[in-house]
Amino acid sequence: MLTLTAIDQSYNKVIATIKSCKTKTQLKGASEMVKNFKFLYRKVGYPKILSYNLNKTLNKQYTICQS
Repeated sequence: MLTLTAIDQSYNKVIATIKSCKTKTQLKGASEMVKNFKFLYRKVGYPKILSYNLNKTLNKQYTICQS
């Protein structure tokens, strides 16, 4: 069985939060979560793909909310 690390759990929570946003105000809060995630895990090191995926998901959700 696969055990998720703290960084994996945090990443999954941020992604879930982003995907649940329905308004721009909610997305601003999610954007702050992304910034906090990057700040927190930058010190311990994390794969850059996580940062890329967070930005991609956030931008995609912004596009959906503007429609």
